[in-house]
Amino acid sequence: MHIVYVSDRKAGHQSQALGLYKAMQRLSEIDVTFEEVPIEKLPVFGLFCSFRKNQYEAIKNIPDYIFGVGSHTQLRVLLLGRVFPKTKTVILMKPNFPFAWFDHVVIPEHDGVPEKGNVILTQGVLNPIVNEGRHQPNRILIALGGSSKRHQWNEQKVLSAIEQIVEKNRNSEIILTTSRRTPKEFLDHLKAKPYSESLQIFPVEHTPQGWIFEEMQKAEAVWVTEDSVSMIYEALTAGCKVGVIEVDRLKEDRITRSVSKLDEQKLISSTTQLDKLVAATAFKEAERVATYLLAP
Repeated sequence: MHIVYVSDRKAGHQSQALGLYKAMQRLSEIDVTFEEVPIEKLPVFGLFCSFRKNQYEAIKNIPDYIFGVGSHTQLRVLLLGRVFPKTKTVILMKPNFPFAWFDHVVIPEHDGVPEKGNVILTQGVLNPIVNEGRHQPNRILIALGGSSKRHQWNEQKVLSAIEQIVEKNRNSEIILTTSRRTPKEFLDHLKAKPYSESLQIFPVEHTPQGWIFEEMQKAEAVWVTEDSVSMIYEALTAGCKVGVIEVDRLKEDRITRSVSKLDEQKLISSTTQLDKLVAATAFKEAERVATYLLAP
């Protein structure tokens, strides 16, 4: 089985496609291969000219599935579906084209689209993480984000939450990391606090690629600032207990409501005490979608 991923080279989009591919690879009884093709190698005119040829020079092997994520990939996914008419097209977002033009449309439920026909709804976007079962008791990871179009960074709220996590979990090993959006001066302010001596601090610029996902595999619990929505879902998928550090919301929309819904479903919590966090659950959205796609 061969999968072609039409890529716009955005890391977040690639993560979704890889998550679904790896889930299909785990669940399939046959070999599953993956080919990433950037959109620059798929000019629209060239694709039109290749209809019914069952081949295209940028595609090494005839695909069984064509994945796309991102607005610039949608038309190319559709056209490749015409070049390879036996191939199933899968778009991992709410498309700008009629849903029926794709074989499968995978959409986060916060987009407010009803699940019917060829639509598959997911909790959050897909990711390639799996729970490797290596979580160490009393090991905590704190992952900080920053301001976004929905959230305003509130230093005092974040410092207060970190202090409470330290004070209420004295027997825990606590690792803290930042993100590219974390204000540059924040760590200086944090390190000036006496409780910072209880933290192992790893600024994002000093961590290698994949570091935070490895830390999620080892942590019993992860506290995430609520602006980092993707990281909340990644921590859930890794099998961690998940706490959310509140920052100021600039507006309420489908994304912020999705975080509130996770709280209502008791998948996350705002407590700062490890033994009061809700228990980790089997959160396997990529595998659920893969099971649907692989069904005969």
